[in-house]
Amino acid sequence: MPSAKPLNESAICDVLSAPRSTTYITAVGGDKAHAMELYGWNARIAAAFMLPSHFAEITVRNAASEAIAATYGPRWPWSTGFERALNPPKSRAYDPQRDLIETRKRHTTTDKVIAELKFKFWQSMFTARHDHRLWNRYILTLFPNAKGMTAAQLRHRIYDDLEAIRTLRNRLAHHEPIFTRNLEDDLMRMLELVELRSTPTLDWVCAMEDVTSILAERP
Repeated sequence: MPSAKPLNESAICDVLSAPRSTTYITAVGGDKAHAMELYGWNARIAAAFMLPSHFAEITVRNAASEAIAATYGPRWPWSTGFERALNPPKSRAYDPQRDLIETRKRHTTTDKVIAELKFKFWQSMFTARHDHRLWNRYILTLFPNAKGMTAAQLRHRIYDDLEAIRTLRNRLAHHEPIFTRNLEDDLMRMLELVELRSTPTLDWVCAMEDVTSILAERP
């Protein structure tokens, strides 16, 4: 469904705040009506991205948890060997070891821990430090549709895709503009992550997602 045209763009701009509205007004050369149409479209496309983003994250984190469980056992969140493999970063960057320790304090089952670990945790699993223990052995099996790629190439590609998705998700979470991004590329990354794991799941996601149709309606 195309965005509804704003009936009183000045009133809407006041509600949204001048700094927020100005981003859109500037982008369309000063036309407030056009700016509010773009704002509405941005909100719609942001909402639509939640579905493919959901499936991309679930696909990757479940694959990663399978690899971790195959190496450290089904109770891997409480494995001291796995905990040691998550050496804290030297800088003040995100600490996957701390995330794991704090999350497992609040839950008693592996499934609950999986669901509560941060997106960044799963992305951090696709770094070279885990090649020897996890990915050299399991990644090509867990992502069987990655043709013509080595384990290291696939792991690196997944990390890069997750970084792009994480950046987009952060903007979505803070209701920030995404209309300047290459949204076609963002969608493709999500869909291809699902496809690497399961073609039937990709087909289902493609049948449900609305991003493609909303992209075509950009004002």
